[in-house]
Amino acid sequence: MEYVSPEGLRLDGRRPMEMRQLRAELGAVSRADGSAVFEMGNTKVIAAVYGPREVQNRSQQINDKALIRCEYTMANFSTGDRMRKPKGDRRSTEISLVIRQTMEACIMTHLMPRSQIDIFVQVLQADGGTRSACINAATLALADAGIPMCDLVTSCSAGYLNSTPLLDLNYVEDSARGPDVTVGILPKLDKVTLLQMDAKLPMDIFENVMQLATEGCKAVANYIREVLLENTKQLENRRGV
Repeated sequence: MEYVSPEGLRLDGRRPMEMRQLRAELGAVSRADGSAVFEMGNTKVIAAVYGPREVQNRSQQINDKALIRCEYTMANFSTGDRMRKPKGDRRSTEISLVIRQTMEACIMTHLMPRSQIDIFVQVLQADGGTRSACINAATLALADAGIPMCDLVTSCSAGYLNSTPLLDLNYVEDSARGPDVTVGILPKLDKVTLLQMDAKLPMDIFENVMQLATEGCKAVANYIREVLLENTKQLENRRGV
């Protein structure tokens, strides 16, 4: 199948290095301490954060830092097949762990000892890049909850199809089973917090694909900063500052 036309366009009309449209909204869940909806193209994710609060299970309490817990789920209507997915399946457990470890790299847990922060992420609509969208939604929800972070953590994927590096794969491109690199970074600190790859790539091509994904992460970070700034301005206007 041809994923990039001779004119250099992908199946959805984007250029190889073009991201899907980003959309975000804060405060989507009124009872959560922080929440956000994040969209990357047709992939739509909602995240809710509760805490910091008292640790529910005392045996899990950590004396010098906060306990971070994360739960990832996919809504039954999120994909085209409408299959009922068992709760706690292996993929969900793995992605929950990935999101938790990525978030732990940015949350200043040492400022909140003997407490817990719960992050719930649900995919409402899946069209590729769900892992990245979940991380971006969780970052916004943490910021909305006022959780202290050393930097925003943002994520994006890139792949390699038809001998061309492609940024921000959609479901059709993701399903091609080509090399797919998912990256998470702390943009201001210039640190990589997540790197996952589904297939082997020659070193020179891998470096190009990873660099492309990193540029995507930085573009997401710029967008998230704009969303947070706009939200701050709206709060100031409501309070008459």
